Amino acid sequence: MTGTLAFTHLIADLLGVDASRLRDTSTLSGLLIASASAAGFSPVGAPLVRTLPSDDVAGVLLLDGCHIAIHAFPARQLLLLDVLALASTDPRKALDVFARRLAPREIRSETRGRG
Repeated sequence: MTGTLAFTHLIADLLGVDASRLRDTSTLSGLLIASASAAGFSPVGAPLVRTLPSDDVAGVLLLDGCHIAIHAFPARQLLLLDVLALASTDPRKALDVFARRLAPREIRSETRGRG
């Protein structure tokens, strides 16, 4: 086993997001694509974004070897973002896209090396 980490894992809580934006599956799908593009990721298909029976929204975009996943909770004005990326890339660029487009009141994030 080498000392080089293979992945970077970013998790973020975007708080105070307009609930109507968090219910809009088309917008969230577009943000998954735009964030992957901004970070230089290679998607392996179209994003899958679905409204759940609870009125929350979940989505994922599979990347070559990694993923971007979201869980939106409109009633709480909260979007949880999970970006697993190759260590040679910067997942904060993906977070920046969500932050600019959703204009949260607050962002809490953490980045860790993985693998």
